[in-house]
This record gives sequence, structure tokens and C-alpha cells, in this order.
Amino acid sequence: MPSPAVLPDVDVDVQEDYRVKRQPPYHVILLNDDDHSYAYVILMLKELFGHPFEKGYEMAKEVDESGRAIVLTTTREHAELKVEQIHAYGPDPDIERCKGSMSAVAEPAE
Repeated sequence: MPSPAVLPDVDVDVQEDYRVKRQPPYHVILLNDDDHSYAYVILMLKELFGHPFEKGYEMAKEVDESGRAIVLTTTREHAELKVEQIHAYGPDPDIERCKGSMSAVAEPAE
């Protein structure tokens, strides 16, 4: 019969720091172009982010007037996923010259 294993003595500090380390926040920023309608932007923001019509309209207006709008602040990994979803959303079916999705970037939140 094998003998029981003996574990080495380990100096355990009872006062160890167990605080949760938070990830730095990132913004998902939608960039303006002239190839997408307000209706497209509002629908995309509703489908991808769950924003209601009114908030989607305000964000569409902001991106149109200032060239960019923060549509979400989250972790870096989630922000990058949302940017990919925006890029994969497809062209605006109501604008003939539109060839693809809108542009977006993920940037560290200041």
C-alpha cells in the first residue's frame, strides 16, 4: 500500500489582496459617411446595441453633424466585437451608391 503524500509547508499570507481588477473601458465610435441614411443607422443601432429609436436618432444626428459618435462604452474585447459587427452589417439598401457597411473604431475611454 502506498504511503500518503506529504505536501510541503507553504507560507500563506492571510491578508492576501483579492480585489477584482477592472479592465479599462473602451468606446465604440461610429464614423460618419455620406452613404448611409438615418434610417439605416437607427436600425443598425437598434439591432446591434438595443438602442431605442429615439436614442438611435440622436446618435445618427451626432455622427452626421460631428463626424463621430460614441455608441457604447465597454471592455476592449466587447468593443472590438461590436466594431466587427458594425463592419459586417452590410450596405444601406435605400442608397444605391452605398457599397458596404459603416466604419467604426474602438478607442480607450479617457
